[in-house]
Amino acid sequence: MSLSRRKFLKGLATTSAVTVIGPSLLTSAARAAEEVASPYASDGVWKTTGSHWGAFRARIYNGKVTDIEPLDRDKYPTDMINGVKGIIYSPSRVKYPMVRLDWLKKHKYSGDTRGNNRFIRVTWDEALDLLYQELERVQKDYGPWALHAGMTGWRQTGQFHSCGNHMQRAVGMHGNFMTKVGDYSTGAGQTIMPYVLGSTEVYAQGTSWPDILSNSKNVILWANDPVKNTQVGWQCETHDSYEYYEQLKEKVAKGEIKVISVDPVKSKTQNFLSCDQIYVNPQTDVPFMLAIAHTLYTEELYDKEFIDTYALGFDEFIPYVVGEAEDKTAKTPEWAEPICGVKADQIREFARMMAKDRTQIIFGWAVQRQQHGEQPYWMGAVIATMLGQIGLPGGGISYSHHYSGVGIPPTGASGPGGFPRNVDEGKKPKWDNDDFNGYSRTIPVARWIDAILEPGKEINYNGSKVILPDTKMLVVSGCNPWHHHQDRNRMKKAFQKLQTVVTIDFAWTATCRFSDIVLPACTQFERNDIDLYGAYSGTGVIAMHKLVDPLYQSRTDFDIFTDFCRRFGRNKEYTRGMDEMEWVRSLYEDCREANKANFEMPEFDKFWEIGEAGWVDFGEGKNFVRHADFREDPEINPLGTPSGFIEIYSRKIASYNYEHCQGHPMWFEKAERSHGGPGSDKFPLWLQSCHPDQRLHSQMCESEEYRATYAVQGREPIYISPEDAKARGIKDGDLVRVFNDRGQLLAGARVSDDYPPGVVRIHEGAWYGPLNEKLGAIDTYGDPNTVTMDIGTSELAQATSANTVIVDIEKFTGEVPPVTAFGGPIYVS
Repeated sequence: MSLSRRKFLKGLATTSAVTVIGPSLLTSAARAAEEVASPYASDGVWKTTGSHWGAFRARIYNGKVTDIEPLDRDKYPTDMINGVKGIIYSPSRVKYPMVRLDWLKKHKYSGDTRGNNRFIRVTWDEALDLLYQELERVQKDYGPWALHAGMTGWRQTGQFHSCGNHMQRAVGMHGNFMTKVGDYSTGAGQTIMPYVLGSTEVYAQGTSWPDILSNSKNVILWANDPVKNTQVGWQCETHDSYEYYEQLKEKVAKGEIKVISVDPVKSKTQNFLSCDQIYVNPQTDVPFMLAIAHTLYTEELYDKEFIDTYALGFDEFIPYVVGEAEDKTAKTPEWAEPICGVKADQIREFARMMAKDRTQIIFGWAVQRQQHGEQPYWMGAVIATMLGQIGLPGGGISYSHHYSGVGIPPTGASGPGGFPRNVDEGKKPKWDNDDFNGYSRTIPVARWIDAILEPGKEINYNGSKVILPDTKMLVVSGCNPWHHHQDRNRMKKAFQKLQTVVTIDFAWTATCRFSDIVLPACTQFERNDIDLYGAYSGTGVIAMHKLVDPLYQSRTDFDIFTDFCRRFGRNKEYTRGMDEMEWVRSLYEDCREANKANFEMPEFDKFWEIGEAGWVDFGEGKNFVRHADFREDPEINPLGTPSGFIEIYSRKIASYNYEHCQGHPMWFEKAERSHGGPGSDKFPLWLQSCHPDQRLHSQMCESEEYRATYAVQGREPIYISPEDAKARGIKDGDLVRVFNDRGQLLAGARVSDDYPPGVVRIHEGAWYGPLNEKLGAIDTYGDPNTVTMDIGTSELAQATSANTVIVDIEKFTGEVPPVTAFGGPIYVS
């Protein structure tokens, strides 16, 4: 355990001859012979498993996945399932434990060359020894405040092998650490909505689609693209939502339901439904909504009785709307028109239409990922309250119908639990130090780069003060912060200050590139697990059979951290004395016990049998109406707000005295905005970076053959209007440079009528591939966060403002650099 760096490097020479010959994609001769001798030799073996992209059966022949077919039950499988093989057999796999060359050689914790991608291959024992030594050093020399092991993301599916749980349990057994609160997807929304409607709303079950289809006359998709987004789910996705989209399409065609997409672009859902659109200038939804509120109020179209019974703060809000507040500006449709781009008469007609009939408003998430992102969500709730339809079937407001099958009638069945994230009750970590040196032990997730660059800075957050900790070491598992954070050049500056970065992953992401120790985890298809089939519907429980053995020298997170805990004598406590299949069986049996009164589940061995369907069916769900119990009796069923009612005006938020999030929703100008907003004279195009159509965030970007189906000249597409393309001499398929004062990237132009002038799109999740580690280096593949702004939404949520960004584009000329985003590290002898 006292291995020095000099001795470590010296030892590499003696092991190099062995380590260059290790496990590979090729199966062993014994394994191949076993396959040939099996009764399935001619056809291979078919196994069932689940994924974010849905359930499927895989044909295994000679130890390799050869074919993938969606589960018969999945009537609307996503095309993304064709990228699964490319994940398993990607050239970007993390094959071996790796250590950054300069981190070892310089005998100091230097980050000045971090990101140059030069790594040395080491053994598992050597890598885990270094991880253990670094954790020991940080706890001894600094304390828990210097260690950030709280970063988590979408991980792979599977309840037992959830990577964040394994990492945080193991590291937590060693010592305490700083962690985060919130997430990048919904940071502003999940912070503001508890003040307004009493819960985060963004992760809440919404009104069932059958109730919407039977009762709604108007469905407003506000910055929401469910046909694109429900291809994937947090757990194994069923895709049952698409049956309801088909029914909605029929009702639109017959004129039974009017669907309007409020969006700057023509979304995939709008094109599918052939529905109407109201174009709104980017980042100006709040002025549009304020003008709607003005119309509802002045034309007396609002539900006075509902507001009197179920809401508070209307009288404090209305003076701002009618111009009697401090700014003395009435938020009329005429006031809103030049800001939001919607004609004043169209605003009035839209307000009247919503008030006349049952209207279901369905918000997406991207609209709150902007500066002052709390405001559109709050204002949306105010409009829904003024309409008075909250709690009615097919009325009210939703913030989640594009996510993980929300809206499918839920069965109410209990899903399987997971591997414990925390240290067992009554146990203490090896380093039982809870002194955070005056720093905050929890910070808003999107402010972790601020903490590295400005340690000790005090910021406001959600009614409290946060002292940013002086981070020295970062541990990340199954998460790619070099995808989900903003402003790559600012991140480079921060990572030059860190002493040690450790990443555990199966793919060589940009996070691995900017790490010091990289440990190869296997994919979810190389281990056994169990998952809920249908995250919100609770449709069933699915067996996730291991398809192939872990490739190269990859290991399960469970194996990795069991071995790590052995270094300080806590491995038996970590595993609780159970192996992988004992854990899977235990989680299943606990689920079976929890459901025995209402849902019959077979014994585990029958459930697990490959020849069976591969999943337990809980049957049909029951319809659900969001906020119906509150509407029925607000005293017996109060909301979770401070008052128990809908809070149009929040006294609690007002008491914080924040400049950019006050007592009621307001319009705040952005730091930069297209269409005549600040900075648009220099950078006239708004860059939208919403959820991708052919990935799950950054997952599957490494799948080479599948990526080739949408890439342009090997680069991520940027979608641009014909007008903007023509003005810049750009044709479909051209390579272009996208740039602003924060950075520059290459992308492939896709000219499309779905995009209006002044609006371009690069889907988030495109892998970052800088030409080199230096500041200002061009990104060679097309990561939009190369140019996005790293500021908090406001003092309330401090969430990401990724969609507050403007750029310009030009046709790329000169020598075209190679794409550096994929393929793994540079191996150094």
